[in-house]
Amino acid sequence: MTPPDPSTVRIDGPWTHRDVSANGIRLHIAEAGTGPTVLLLHGFAEFWWAWRHQLPALADAGFHAVAADLRGYGDSDKPPRGYDAWTLAGDVAGLVRALGQRRAHLVGHAWGGLLAWTAAALHPRVVSSVTVLGGAHPLALRAAIPRTVWHRRRSNQARALGHLFRFQVPMAPERRLVADGAAAVRNLLRDWSGPAWPDTPDFAATAARFQQAMLVPGVAHSALEYYRWAFRAQFRGEGRRFTDAVDSRIAARVLQVHGEADPCVLPETARASAPWRGPRSRFETLPGIGHFPHLESPARTTELLASFLAAP
Repeated sequence: MTPPDPSTVRIDGPWTHRDVSANGIRLHIAEAGTGPTVLLLHGFAEFWWAWRHQLPALADAGFHAVAADLRGYGDSDKPPRGYDAWTLAGDVAGLVRALGQRRAHLVGHAWGGLLAWTAAALHPRVVSSVTVLGGAHPLALRAAIPRTVWHRRRSNQARALGHLFRFQVPMAPERRLVADGAAAVRNLLRDWSGPAWPDTPDFAATAARFQQAMLVPGVAHSALEYYRWAFRAQFRGEGRRFTDAVDSRIAARVLQVHGEADPCVLPETARASAPWRGPRSRFETLPGIGHFPHLESPARTTELLASFLAAP
């Protein structure tokens, strides 16, 4: 079977595709609307299309909505290096500037949320606000793992992030991720979502798109490199430097939208991000929703997001 060409992720819709050079690489974006820029950052095993509900809705609400393929994903460049938080945050800041903007609202799901929070700490001048869906501050997430590793509860953060440890070995995780048409991506979506979404046609369509995008050459390896840096940095000096760099309350206001049934980033871990949230921040929960608020409950998520962004 011939792997799909990266251009297959340029799906038609009420948006425009183009390439932008930022931080030394080429990033593919889909954009719609005019007004203040909202930069949408996807999570693991996704690509820009994860924001298909939010792109037109934010454009209609008076924003310039931009959904990017992160480094290593979709039709963006897939260099062999640069999957550390420092460089990835530089991609985000560089993209804001490459779009011709001084500042932008950053919206991220899971890994995208970690990058949004990191960019706000390392590049505060380019960030107007931060919205995190299904995620937590990187230090809240890191602290929760050793704190819960010996807990006997069925649900604890260390067990919920077991994939982080499984991804550390070479080669085998890449093979598992793309085996059987990237069936692991569909399984991940089902296992991390709330109880209702997997039985819908929208879930099947989303899983098929994400599986196809994971089969693009280089994506599986690049996606796993994010996790490998996050784990290995804990034992290196760069990990300590990163901790020092992000261990302060950011100036930007933060909206956290979290599913009460999220089995990947537990709600208590997300709530523990409070010390790093800027002034006038909010925490919203969605009953019955899992790890993917933007996909499982797009209307409510977009309503919360638009209201937060429009606030003075």
